[in-house]
Amino acid sequence: MPTMIESPLAHLSEEQLEELGREFDAIHDEVYEDLGGRDREYITSMIEMHRRLAVMGRVLLFFGRSNPAWLLGTSTLSLAKILENMEIGHNVMHGQWDWMNDPDIHSTAWDWDSASTPEAWKHSHNYVHHTYTNIRGKDKDLGYEIMRIDPHQKWNPVYLGQPFYNLVLAAFFEWGVAFHDLDLEAIQKGEKSKKQVMKELKGMGRKAARQIAKDYIAYPALSGPKGFKRTLTANFTANIVRNVWAYAIIFCGHFPDQTYTFSQKEVENESRGGFYIRQLLGSANIEGSPLFHVISGNLGYQVEHHLYPDMPSTRYAEIAPRIKEICERYNLPYNSGPFLTQLAMVQRTILRLAFPGGTPRPKPGPYRGDDSVPATNGRRTGPAGPEGSGPEQTDAGVRVEMPAN
Repeated sequence: MPTMIESPLAHLSEEQLEELGREFDAIHDEVYEDLGGRDREYITSMIEMHRRLAVMGRVLLFFGRSNPAWLLGTSTLSLAKILENMEIGHNVMHGQWDWMNDPDIHSTAWDWDSASTPEAWKHSHNYVHHTYTNIRGKDKDLGYEIMRIDPHQKWNPVYLGQPFYNLVLAAFFEWGVAFHDLDLEAIQKGEKSKKQVMKELKGMGRKAARQIAKDYIAYPALSGPKGFKRTLTANFTANIVRNVWAYAIIFCGHFPDQTYTFSQKEVENESRGGFYIRQLLGSANIEGSPLFHVISGNLGYQVEHHLYPDMPSTRYAEIAPRIKEICERYNLPYNSGPFLTQLAMVQRTILRLAFPGGTPRPKPGPYRGDDSVPATNGRRTGPAGPEGSGPEQTDAGVRVEMPAN
C-alpha cells in the first residue's frame, strides 16, 4: 500500500482556514482593482511580438535556401509558436484579459494555434482541472488517463508502456491534449450522449483539418516546389519544439515530488481556504529568468496561477512574495525548484510507476523564506516552526504515517 503522508492543512483550525481564504481573496481583489494601462500594453505587445516573430520566421523560410537560414527560420517560428501557445493563447482563454472588454482579446473569441478546440480545452482545463485539481478520480489531468503518475493510482499492465508513450506524448502534446479533451472515460461509462460525442468529434476534426492544412499544405505550397519540403519540415519541427516545451512546463508544474494528490473523501465539504490550500499543495513553481517566465506563459509561477487562474499572468511575479509570506505564517509549504531538477523528478516518477508498487515521495516542510538551504532533491528546508504549529519535521520533510496492514 502507498505510504500515507499527512496533509499540511491538517494542523489548521476552521477559523484559520476561513481567515486564510479571506487573505487569498483579498490579494485577488486588490490586483483586479489595480489593472489598467500597463497590463493592456503588455498583452497587446506580446501579441504584436508573436506576429512579428511568425512573419520573420516565414520570410526566412520562404526566401532562405541555405541551411543556416532554415535553422534560423525554424527557431524563430518555434519561438513564435511557444509564445502564442503559452503566454497568449493559454492565458487569454483563461479569461485573464476579459476585464479589458476587447472583442478580439477575449476568452470567448480567442482561438489558438493548437489541435484542441477552445470550447473543449476550456471545459477540460479551465473547469475540470482547475476545479478538481489533483483530486484522484476527478482531475483528468492526473496522468491524462494514460499514465500512472501517483502511487495511489491502481497499477495496470498497460502502464508498462508509459516510458515509451510518455515520449510520444511529449512530441505530439497538442494532439494528446485534443484527444484527452474528449474524456474517453466518460464515453466508456456512458456519461456522454452520442450526440455530444459526435459534436466534439466534428469540432476536433474541423480544428485538426485546419491545423494540418495550414502547416503542412498551405504554407509549404506558398514556398513553391523547391521550398515545399523545407517549409514542411520546418513547420513540423517547430510544432514538435513547441509541444515538447509545453509538455515540460506543464508536467514540471504539476507532477514533481513536492506536489500532493487528494482523495475525494479528503475534500468533502471543502472550505474556501481549503480550496486555496489544495491549489497551493497540488502545484509547483519552476525557477528561472524573466525570459524563461515569458516563454513559459508565466507558468513558472504555477502556484500563483492555480490560486488565481483568471489573474493576468504578468502579476504572478508581483504577488509571489505575498503568497510566500502567507505560507510562512501559516506553516505551509511553497513548492518550487529549478527546471531541470523538476523535470528529472517527473521522469523518474513516470519510469518508477510504470511498474507495480511505489510510495509517495517525501514532501517539503513549511516554507521558511528564500534564505532556506535547497535540499538535494529540490526541496527547501529550514528551521522548524513553533512547537505544535505544524507537521512534525523529519529528515523527509513531514511526518510519515504507515497504515496498519
